[in-house]
Amino acid sequence: MVRSTRILAAIALLGTTFGLTAAPADAAPATATATQSGTVCPTGWGSLPETRTAATSHPVRNVRAGRHTCWDRLVVDVPGVKAGGLGYSVRYVDRLHQDGSGRVIPVSGGAVLEVRVTVPAYDPATGGPAYPGRAGDPLPGVGLAGYRTFRDARFAGSFEGDTQIGLGVRARLPFRVLTLDGHVVVDVAHTW
Repeated sequence: MVRSTRILAAIALLGTTFGLTAAPADAAPATATATQSGTVCPTGWGSLPETRTAATSHPVRNVRAGRHTCWDRLVVDVPGVKAGGLGYSVRYVDRLHQDGSGRVIPVSGGAVLEVRVTVPAYDPATGGPAYPGRAGDPLPGVGLAGYRTFRDARFAGSFEGDTQIGLGVRARLPFRVLTLDGHVVVDVAHTW
């Protein structure tokens, strides 16, 4: 089952290039809506928290974003880690509070999606940064101009092996989380 879920997740990631979608066999039935261009978009996702328990000491190396017909995508790159070794917690929050300090990190948008990946953003052997994000600043290299759903993406920090990101979105929209070898993927739909 885990292997088939990984295969379907990989097909879904690749399928976005070709306009295909895939879902695990045990997923809730998806309904669909059509965009103005006639493309059918899945709407079976929800907005409740999603978590997966796993952890690794391999650090985050990059965070990037992409636009798709039906959703905006955030990808956290953790090279060298199999999909089963990647854990996360993704949920909507009223305000983004930085781990450790409790400091509020302002995030623009109609809703804030807290993305926690259970990997450090530093090299555990040296303590030096593996990812160049600075707490409270926009994610380095992630420009969101022209995105339909994403409004802001802030690095909140890395504390005790967890990396925390605040993703500002247009509204509290449905999302899904995928783990692929070396990647945690968060897709936020453009509509319900």
